[in-house]
Formats: sequence, structure tokens, C-alpha cells
Amino acid sequence: MRLNSLSTALKSNPSHLTELDLSNNYLQGSGLKQLCGLLQSPNCRLKTLSKFQFSFILDLHPSLRLRGCSLSEDSCSSLSSALKSNPSHLTELDLSDNYLQPSAVKQLCGFLQSPNSRLKTLRIDGKVLTAKKPQTCDSDVKANVKTNLHEDDRQALLSFSPEYTAESSYRFRCPGPGVFRCDLTGLVFVMTQEAELLYRAVQWDERVLRPAGKTPAGPLFEIKCSEDAAVCQLHLPHCETKDALLVDGLLSVVHVTDDGTSVLEPLEITDTHVAVKVPNLSAFGLVWDFVKRFLNVTLPINGQVLLFLRPPYEDQRVLDIFLLQDNIPVHEVAIQQGAAEQIKISSNCHLSFGQSYSVQCEPEGFIIQPEHEAFQTRCGPNFHPTFEVFLNKNTKTVTLMVRDQERSDVWKRHVLLTGPRGELPQTDVPSEDSVPSEDSVPAYERLLSIRMQFINGVSEPVLNQLLDKLLQCRVINDAEMQLTGIKARAEKARDVIDTVRRKGAVACWALVAALREVDPCFSRALSFS
Repeated sequence: MRLNSLSTALKSNPSHLTELDLSNNYLQGSGLKQLCGLLQSPNCRLKTLSKFQFSFILDLHPSLRLRGCSLSEDSCSSLSSALKSNPSHLTELDLSDNYLQPSAVKQLCGFLQSPNSRLKTLRIDGKVLTAKKPQTCDSDVKANVKTNLHEDDRQALLSFSPEYTAESSYRFRCPGPGVFRCDLTGLVFVMTQEAELLYRAVQWDERVLRPAGKTPAGPLFEIKCSEDAAVCQLHLPHCETKDALLVDGLLSVVHVTDDGTSVLEPLEITDTHVAVKVPNLSAFGLVWDFVKRFLNVTLPINGQVLLFLRPPYEDQRVLDIFLLQDNIPVHEVAIQQGAAEQIKISSNCHLSFGQSYSVQCEPEGFIIQPEHEAFQTRCGPNFHPTFEVFLNKNTKTVTLMVRDQERSDVWKRHVLLTGPRGELPQTDVPSEDSVPSEDSVPAYERLLSIRMQFINGVSEPVLNQLLDKLLQCRVINDAEMQLTGIKARAEKARDVIDTVRRKGAVACWALVAALREVDPCFSRALSFS
């Protein structure tokens, strides 16, 4: 909309205009300033000003209901100054369907407190604020900003399991507008339309963060999308406790592009995520203010303890223990562990940066290294175990404790270890004698080497037949069969090969034998025949 002509016309003869509705117009900063010139005219008799759509449009709903707008500091300052200079005639201001930051709302509420103000109603995102209670304006809207940003969307949030590609990327096609949460990374995407997402964890370059006084607070994700502007907001999971969230300015998001690095202030910080507007797609990562984080280093973060059991070597096995922030995706850690089996166990704990931790094991007598280790942030994409416990091959259960430097337990669990690789509790699986003698490479390594070929190449009918055979010989159970059966082809294939690999050599050979029988051509392509 051309505001130059409109503003000139209204200034020349403003006395008769009592209502101006500019709903659904993209009013940028310069256009808003011109409109504010009209409001400052002493002859202005405007009584109603309806639904400004300010700059930084994030999302236009198909039904034309505006969602996700922000009011910049400059635009808010211009509007507030105009209203303060000539407040006597305006009786209603409707800013519905705009996501206003608390600082912007505070400026707008200033003119409500003017003794000359005749404003009776201020509508902001579902709240109706009146001049009778000006002192409640700021606090009311702050609460509203906290809850309204995605209040409707949260109720319709959809979780999805992405495809994991050969290029170590996650892929998912969003079916349309909405809010979608990735089960593997915890990322939340607010979408305006159908589009395909492709994203992956990449390496931080901390040198670009130092000049801004920032340090990584989570993984850095490179994000691509098939449609420009389809992603209007991104929510990154954080690991802060509620006490740490009281530290103002602690968290922000870094946007890394070919042109440089910029810091994005959060639209909202919830108990679990930091939400930001997406200017354009490239790489995004959560960061701490270095000084504020380490001035508050005594405040613990939400952590996690991850366990991975390596395949047996001679008469020993090694249990790897990872101490990590809880916003580190478990999948990112697991894919680097090769044939090691993740032990599923409750992992939540509180950890403090710089605090020294140790691991104790019952029964005693096992070698644990190192003796103690200071907890530091690890954001990936490469992860290495914090501790290693060297176990006897026939160890079935242990009790593990993670202790701080005061020797207090921050995490303690009774851990059930699976039998050594190749020993399954089920019967009717192929015996070791049935393994072809010419196959000298361990079975789980064979499956790992052709994993992506299997995921990308196996057909849906073949997968279903493989599942039936693996159930029949008790390599998988009914629950695993049902859970895998409802997934998409690529995800089902990934579950099949990874589940079998984790169950040892005999289970792996059972899959190989079943594939040779069901699809000899594909089996030969994988060098299994």
C-alpha cells in the first residue's frame, strides 16, 4: 500500500476522519513513521485505529488471520511518540494478532498513563486492556506475550521421526502449516506451508562467537528448506533449570551465514525451548552469554547420563559413560558408537560446569578411567565418552553412581547388562554353526558397512517378509514388530537393521539368511550371496 499519498491526503484534511482500518497491510518502518505524522496533527480527529500489521512478518495464515508479527523498537517508539503528542481523541487501539515483545508493549502503554489520554480500549492478542487500570498493562501483556506466542499452536504440535540420510542429515516433509517437533533432535519448526526440511548438526567455530561474548549452549544446526520463507520460527531446546532462566539475557541464538554471524534475541523462552524468528535459513545454534553463564556457574544445568556397551573383546567388555547436557540429541551420540549397544535407562540428573565428577561401581573391582573428570560443555557433532568401565565378559548387572566432588550421588542406577554379543535369550535363532565359514568379518560389522544401502534400497514388501521371519525365529518380539510396522519404509528399514545389529552376531546372521531367502537379487547386491 502506498502510504505517501494517503498520509499527504490525510494531513491536508484530517478533521473528518474518525476511523482508520489498515488491517492486513505490510507497514514497514518508513510507512509507519509517515502514518504517525498524521496522528501528531493537532487537527486529527481519529478515534479508532485498527490492527496495524507491523514489520517482520513471520506467518500469514491461509484464512488471513495474522499470526507471528513483531513490533520493532524504532517503530514502537514512533507510534508511542505520536500518540503521546496528540492523545486526546483516540479512544480505541486494536493491535490484535501481533506478537509484541514486552519492551514494545511498555512503550505503547506509556500513552495510556497520560492524563490527556482518552483511550478506552487497547486490544493486544486477545487481551482487552482499559485505561482504568493502566498500572496493569505492562505486567498483563508480559504474561500474555509469554503464553500467546504459540498457545494455539502448542495444542496442535505434531511430533515426527525424520529420515536419517546417508549424508548424516535429517529429512522430513511437513504436510502443511503448523508446528512440528523432531523426536530425534528436539527442534521445533513453525511452518507456514508444506515444505521439505533438511537439517544436520555441524561443527561450531567458537572464534566467531568470542567477539560477541558468546559460547555454545547446544548443537549448531544447518537448516535448509525446499520453500523460501516456509519456516517462520525455530525453537531450539535448552538445558537450563528454572533458577538459571531467571538470569536475564543468559540465552540467545546465533545465526551463522556466509555473510557473517548475528545474534538473535529470543521471542520467547519456555521451560524447554528458546524461540526465535527465522530471517532466512542457514545455521542456528543456542548460545550463552559467556560472562553471565560463568558468573552463575554454580547454577546447575539439566544433564543426562548415557551408557553404551561395546562389543566383547576377548574376555572383557567396556561400558562407555557420557555426561552431557540434556539438549544434546541422543541420536547424535548413538550414531557414532558403531556396534556398541545403547543401554536404555533413565538418564536425568543435574550437572554443574567445572564440577569434578567420578564414577563408582558395585560390585567393586572393575577398572574405571579416568578417576575423575571436570564437566564441560560438549555440543558436538563429535562426542567421546567421559568415563570407561572395564567389565568382565560374564557380568550381568552392576550398580553405577556418578558422584560430585563432595562425593554426593548425582545419579545412581541399577544397570541390567545384556548377555555377551551373540547370546540371545530366544530360541530358534540360527546357531553359530550355521554361519558360513567363509565369512570372517563379524556379522554386526558387515551389517554396519551396508547399513545405508539396506535403508535406501530394501522394498516395503521385502521388509514386511523380513519382519515376519525375524519374529518367527524370535530375533524380535511382538512389541518391536508392532512398533516398527507402523512406520514409513525408510524409518522401518532403519529400525530393522539397527535393532538386529544391537542383538549380536547370531541375530545379524538371521537377518542375512532371511534376506538371502526373501530377495536373492538384493542380497547379492549387498554381497551377501
